[in-house]
Amino acid sequence: MSSLTPRPGILDIAPYKGGESKLQGVSRVIKLSSNEGALGASPKAQEAYRHAAAELYRYPDGGATRLRAAIGARHGLDPERIVCGCGSDELIGLLCRAYAGPGDEVLYSQHGFLMYSIYAKGVGATPVTAAEVDLRGSVDNLLAAVTEKTRIVFIANPNNPTGTYMTDAEVKRLRAGLRPDILLVVDAAYAEYVSRNDYTDGRELVDAHDNVVMTRTFSKIHGLGGVRLGWAYGPEGIIDVLNRLRSPFNVASPALAAGEAAIADAEFTDLARRHNDYWLPWVTGKLRDLGLEATDSVGNFVLVKVPDAAKCDAFLRGEGIIVRAMGGYGLPDWLRVTIGREDENQAFVEALGRFMEQQR
Repeated sequence: MSSLTPRPGILDIAPYKGGESKLQGVSRVIKLSSNEGALGASPKAQEAYRHAAAELYRYPDGGATRLRAAIGARHGLDPERIVCGCGSDELIGLLCRAYAGPGDEVLYSQHGFLMYSIYAKGVGATPVTAAEVDLRGSVDNLLAAVTEKTRIVFIANPNNPTGTYMTDAEVKRLRAGLRPDILLVVDAAYAEYVSRNDYTDGRELVDAHDNVVMTRTFSKIHGLGGVRLGWAYGPEGIIDVLNRLRSPFNVASPALAAGEAAIADAEFTDLARRHNDYWLPWVTGKLRDLGLEATDSVGNFVLVKVPDAAKCDAFLRGEGIIVRAMGGYGLPDWLRVTIGREDENQAFVEALGRFMEQQR
């Protein structure tokens, strides 16, 4: 045993486990466990990534200048108030490092993204959850959980793994109920999939207040999970802090090139959204036809309650299909299923139907 002892709380962290990709003895695996984009990455992004290979000996642009400009142009945002990271995960971790520490509390919704707790513990802060109502974040419960120790409030909107969302009015009410010294982080990783009139990704709140940050990712609709690329939009002061904390070359050149091409390829993004707009309700409807409870998800996945989730998960794996068990999120009776390609969605529904027949 080493005589070195990590800071208190570090060994209390349960390492995050991503969705599995392989099954022993199965040649063709249908992976519906990680909410990856069903259509993959834009062909233009793939080509940009390949082209970047010729410059691998060069350091990347540490300021992600061209990518920030492309993001700003696509979303109508000031590039100077954007910072890029190795996935939005890195930026979430940097926000915890910057604004929370020992004796502080980091608050989030009951079934929120597991990384909020991991990063909070990593800086010595205490993670605190607020109960959800019908698998939706509750403004009243979040505000009731705020204490004098609260320093950061995270809301994933839409939420992973439930797929539900808080309306624009609810997010504004949450912000209005927080002290000025509490940072509100709107994690909008799945924003591109949402077309509801009462939804906002949080940018208006960022522009109106100095204690709100919006985080986004290229891992979902842009299909770039493998390059690890995300970004945050926030007040100048907070972006300055993040730039001081991040590593000088925290995003690799191929990721910068792929991201720039992906954000500019609006046609491909629209295609990916239309694919999800069709197959999300199709899969959800099929689940309900089987007599199962499924959330009204607005992401690229759906949460479904099944009889004996562990047995169902094992059955699907036997069929070559990997979904995500939700015990780690406090939802032991539920499975999260990513919306895949047409043949993948059909294979999943048919396999689940066979499982349900066995339960009758």
